[in-house]
Amino acid sequence: MEGLPDALIGEIVKRIDSTSDLSSLSLVSKRLYKIEAEHRHSIRIGRNLPPATDAIISLCSRFHNLLKVDINYSGWTQGHGNQLDNHGLHILSSYCLSLSDITLSFCSYIDDIGLGYLAFCKKLMTLRLKLCKKNNINGTFEWLKYLGSDGALEELVVKNCEQISQFSLLLFGPGWMKLQKFVFEYCYEFCCESLKELSLRRIVTVEEIGLRSLLGKCKSLEKLCLHFILGLTDSDMITLAQNCSNLRSISLQLEPLFCEGPEGRVFRTPLTDESLKALALGCRMLQVVELTMFACEPAYPEIGFSQEGLVILFQSCPIRDLVLCGANIFDDEGMKALSSAQFLQTLELMDCIHITDAGMRLLADSPSLVNLTLRQCNGFSDVGVGAVVCARKLDSLVVEGCGRVSRKAVLGAAKSVRYERDYPGYGHLRRSSLSILQD
Repeated sequence: MEGLPDALIGEIVKRIDSTSDLSSLSLVSKRLYKIEAEHRHSIRIGRNLPPATDAIISLCSRFHNLLKVDINYSGWTQGHGNQLDNHGLHILSSYCLSLSDITLSFCSYIDDIGLGYLAFCKKLMTLRLKLCKKNNINGTFEWLKYLGSDGALEELVVKNCEQISQFSLLLFGPGWMKLQKFVFEYCYEFCCESLKELSLRRIVTVEEIGLRSLLGKCKSLEKLCLHFILGLTDSDMITLAQNCSNLRSISLQLEPLFCEGPEGRVFRTPLTDESLKALALGCRMLQVVELTMFACEPAYPEIGFSQEGLVILFQSCPIRDLVLCGANIFDDEGMKALSSAQFLQTLELMDCIHITDAGMRLLADSPSLVNLTLRQCNGFSDVGVGAVVCARKLDSLVVEGCGRVSRKAVLGAAKSVRYERDYPGYGHLRRSSLSILQD
């Protein structure tokens, strides 16, 4: 080794990946100690390196060509001594001017001031922050402004740093133009055992840290609205049913997307009969139900529910108000189950294209029905609607966009009647409307 030039030894050192091997090599001679230090490009600092400030001064003085630093205090306790703090991060950023990659994990002594020192690292391209404590990153986020305006970051990873929200990240400003990779994860710890009403619309949820985790804690939940949730699964509904026995009202608005199932990858609404069966078994107090299947083509099996699953739910719970929209799987057999629902007072059917006059006639035997709304259902006519209004003393009747039902059939059929030849939601130019209020 003595006869080899420093450059060649340096190339050999570069090919040694093991930190322990590098440390052993540096103890052989002063020459190797110096060469190894010049070519050491990465170090990892953790709980076994106290006192932290003295250690970082020593390391930075020796390894001045560092490119990558990983500071990880996973498993740290007070007995391990002090962690690296703001001052230590200041030393690191001042001594190691070539730093391009920094990871800070479980760092409890570093706050916004310390992170601000990273602005001195003009070559910093990758920053990873993992599980930084809430009481230490306190909310000024000036460091984000500095790194966004003056930095060269191409990769930013923020995982479970309690007080760094998506709104805080807006301060990164022009830095987003340079960024090539961004990861943001947040583990929400909700304390919501007293929550009674929850409404979510067009959000994205993921397993374990998403909707399922939340629903598992809502023991007092009575009203739930989930509208077009990306990532919603049967497991979420099963968790709901197992933990929210007081649930009285649920509104589900679903649209088809690609889902993984036993039959492989299919295009359908995300929930199946497994969800309906779970609700039927665990939520025996359900009184208000809305099931909307949006933009599902009748010629293709795009609805995850079956008629049998719907019937199980209707027969198991004391449903008082029911809205069924876009259920092209629902026909006269399903109407038979609705007609025997003892508590059903208010029924709205929209875009249920397979219900015929035979199915409507069955509603004449519904024991409690007093409010009926029919929208965009073209499978039945005056005959079916007439059978219902003759047998039931309805308080209200709404008929909109049902092309085979005439104005004459609904006139005087209930205390309050509304008739629209075209469904107003589509804004047809030709519209015949009649609104009647009778005592």
